[in-house]
Amino acid sequence: MGIEVERTTGGQPESDRVWSIETHGIDPIPESDRHGAPIELFWVWCAANISILGVTYGAFLVVFYGLNLPQAVLAAAVGTVLSFFLVGYVSLAGKLGGAPTLILSRASFGVVGNALPTLVSYISLVGWEIILVALSTFAAETVLARLGWVHGDLALAVSFVIVAAATIAIGLLGHATIVRIQTWFTWAFAVLTVVFMVLVWSEIDWGTVTSLPSGSFWGGLVGGTSIIMAGLGIGWVNAAADYSRYLPRSSSSRAVVGWTVFGASVAPIILIIFGVLLAANNQALATSANPIGVLAKPLPTWFLVPYMLVAVGGLVAGAVLDIYSSGLNLLTLGVPLPRYQSVAIDGVLMIGGNIYLLFFAPNFVAPFIGFLITLGVLLAAWSAIFLTDMALFRRRGGYSERDLYADEGMYGAVNPAGVVAFLVASFVGLGLVTSSAPIFSWVGYLLRWFGWEDSALASSSIGLFIGFILAGALYAILSRFVPARSAARSAMAGRS
Repeated sequence: MGIEVERTTGGQPESDRVWSIETHGIDPIPESDRHGAPIELFWVWCAANISILGVTYGAFLVVFYGLNLPQAVLAAAVGTVLSFFLVGYVSLAGKLGGAPTLILSRASFGVVGNALPTLVSYISLVGWEIILVALSTFAAETVLARLGWVHGDLALAVSFVIVAAATIAIGLLGHATIVRIQTWFTWAFAVLTVVFMVLVWSEIDWGTVTSLPSGSFWGGLVGGTSIIMAGLGIGWVNAAADYSRYLPRSSSSRAVVGWTVFGASVAPIILIIFGVLLAANNQALATSANPIGVLAKPLPTWFLVPYMLVAVGGLVAGAVLDIYSSGLNLLTLGVPLPRYQSVAIDGVLMIGGNIYLLFFAPNFVAPFIGFLITLGVLLAAWSAIFLTDMALFRRRGGYSERDLYADEGMYGAVNPAGVVAFLVASFVGLGLVTSSAPIFSWVGYLLRWFGWEDSALASSSIGLFIGFILAGALYAILSRFVPARSAARSAMAGRS
């Protein structure tokens, strides 16, 4: 992968110091405030993806997609690495433009037209906050109940208050604090996760593992790879540049991509495969509303508190990135607030969503998978347009920072190429995926139209891949015929 380590090019600026509230919002980071090195991205993304939720994804591959061990390993490796390469390349835009991801997206959609993908991104990030905090709360509640400290709704309430408070507090402080804490989280959770795996290793039934039947290609291997991509890299792609925008422009592009992909991929691949081994004779890992609680059952009492730390902390590490980036998205949509106040608003939404999930929702698994695939199609289409625009127009000249904030600038109010490509690709992609959750039952309309709803293709989530390819291809073609784009390209070429 050719990862390169670079020295930090100076101390932290006043605007972005550890344990202080970050003062930058969605404004571009000036060169004087740029600091750090690409290796920081390893810690940011490793901590966010070291959560035991990866074990649940492995269980999905066995229970819902019917894969055997070699197929599951292939789906885990390909889905994880491929999706995080998207995150790595979007991270390059942060270094080039110094602005949050969805601000840089204005170059592809126009300053006003970009509101549509920003809204999709915001819904995705807030949804992930709710899901990760809910799972963290379930995990803490299970351990507290087994220890006999508190029980029932009181245990849930105590767990939720602690988890939500930690998530919101770290998100409020901002970038520098997140990088520092994610570094600590990576070391601590890596050690505790290894201990957890050693203690649970005896639960693996190797006879059952080796006798797992092969899954089909479309409904099994392709579908399983899709869910891994949607749950991992595609779920993060809309936040990628938020954590690379402080890096100096001179930072190695290879190092930015390499450390991002390596840091984000190494833990999930191991945890997904471990989940496959455990789920071969314990399908509750895939079907339970509290899979992390299921994992806690065979653990000795002395390890329950360390397990709670790794289970809760790993999920909180991901929720912290979500709440920070969702706050930036809210500002991008035009809400006139300081960054830390936007995080507080997201915290309120997260609290409301968790009250429903923790105390009223009858089921968790089906809506979760539906959420992954539906939002995954939309984010895949957006990322294809963003990356195509970057490859065609930004790699040499970068972004015009001033014009990202003015609808009369070179990017215009609306870029028809980006908006049309996104709408068409999203329509086609959503029509080619399915969900058993009532809230997402409307997807798959093209499959029903052509009579394919019972075919292997219907369970493959092929719409995710088709949406990505179609969006990128349409944007590449349409952008050649949009006068504003041609003018922007010429202007950018003149600056380079």
